Formats: sequence, structure tokens, C-alpha cells
Amino acid sequence: MSTPSTPRTFLTVDGLQVAHAVFGDSGTPVLALHGWGASVDLIAPLASRLASKGLRVYVPDLPGFGQTPPPPLAWSVHDYAAFVLRYLDANELEKVHLFGHSFGGRLSLVLGAAHPARIRKIVLADSAGVPPRRDPFADARLRLYKGIREGLKNVGMTGFSEQLRNWYNQHYSSADFKSAGVLRDTFVKVVNEDLLPYAARISAPTLLLWGADDEDTPLWQGQQLEQTIPDAGLVVYENAGHYSYLDKLPDVTRTLEYFYTS
Repeated sequence: MSTPSTPRTFLTVDGLQVAHAVFGDSGTPVLALHGWGASVDLIAPLASRLASKGLRVYVPDLPGFGQTPPPPLAWSVHDYAAFVLRYLDANELEKVHLFGHSFGGRLSLVLGAAHPARIRKIVLADSAGVPPRRDPFADARLRLYKGIREGLKNVGMTGFSEQLRNWYNQHYSSADFKSAGVLRDTFVKVVNEDLLPYAARISAPTLLLWGADDEDTPLWQGQQLEQTIPDAGLVVYENAGHYSYLDKLPDVTRTLEYFYTS
């Protein structure tokens, strides 16, 4: 999904030159966090509409995406969440509404649970963070692969071990993993954590937005989050996918305006 490039400004957060855009001149602050592989550009259509409704929306390119360089080491969800707090501090934002799409939803779950004093209300759009359903065949295949790789390394056949790793990744890894580049180790850290225990600790009012046709984070995951977060409601958009907030932009804008300002 491509959108026009959004002008950014830069600020330094813990030594990183962070690209971001701020929509609106005044109003209650909203922090919008994009998904994996995305950037400010895919949040801009929603942010500009919310700004026209009297909200001030802060949208950073998270480290490793858009125009912000990658983190110096492989980061976990918690490292990214800590970065977001420092981003808020750099902008002198004490308390904000949150909007998190996909990977940004992961960060929102951690922030909502661990830092409730900084969060007003939360909107999660097609959020990640719920473990996928187990596939016994895939689990057995992974165990066999790891066993063979370990055996090859133990007998000094590291070259064959690496060839096997490349072959396995090519055939069985996700598209996000294949395209992660320098963020590959970060991606592995991020996707392997079950965030439902964090969801259960969120006290802020939370609205879940989901595309009925989402194939990346299927609707049952949104339903699981609705059951887990103490004060949550779920809105399902028919004929919408993983980017439901863009597929149904006018409807989502009206919903968020009401939710954030009521």
C-alpha cells in the first residue's frame, strides 16, 4: 500500500535522529503508532482528518522505518515502548490518547499496561500481540529443522547449517521476516512475545477497530483482545482488511473523533 510522502521534521531522542510529523496546531494530543514496515505516510490520511476535528496528532517514524534509522541493537517490544516514552518526553507530552495499528498496537498494549499515567484512551486497529493458533505440523517441522541445524553445528558443519537456514527461511518464513533486512533479529524478538497478559492489565478505555477480511491479524484476535482488556469494545468493518482504518477512513474518523473527545 503506497501513499504520498509526508513532510517530516527531525528531533533527537536518545541519540537517534527521529523523523516525525505533527498534525494540527492545538488540541488534545494523540500519539499514533504505525505498523511493521509502515511509516508516517500510512498514518497521515487519518492524522490529517483528526487534526481537522480539533485534535493534535503526533506521528513518529519508529526506529528502522520511514526516515528514522534502525536501533543500534536488536530491540524488543519493550525497547520500542521505552523509546515511545522518551519521544513523548522530547515533545513535552505528559498524557496522550493512543492510536496503534498492527505493530503499533503491540506497543500500545505494553504502554497501556505498564504506563497508565501517560495514557488517556487507546484505539487498537487490527492490532498484533495475540499469539497465532498452533499448527501441529508447522511446530513439528520447526523442531526437526532446529534439531538438524544444531546437529550440523555440533559436528562442525557450519556451512551446511547456514545453507539449511537460508533454505528454510526462503520456504517457510513470513514476508515480513524476509523483508526485515537489518531488523531481522528485532522482528524475531517482537513477534515471539504473547502480549495478552499486558492486555489484561490495561485500565484505559479501549476501542478495537478490525477489518472483517483481515488476513494478517484475523478477526478472532480482535475478539480475543476484547475479551481480555477490561474496558474494551470492538467495531468490525465489513469489506475491510488489515488496514481497516484506511479502508473505512471516513467512518473511522467519525468514530475516533467521538471516542477521543467524549
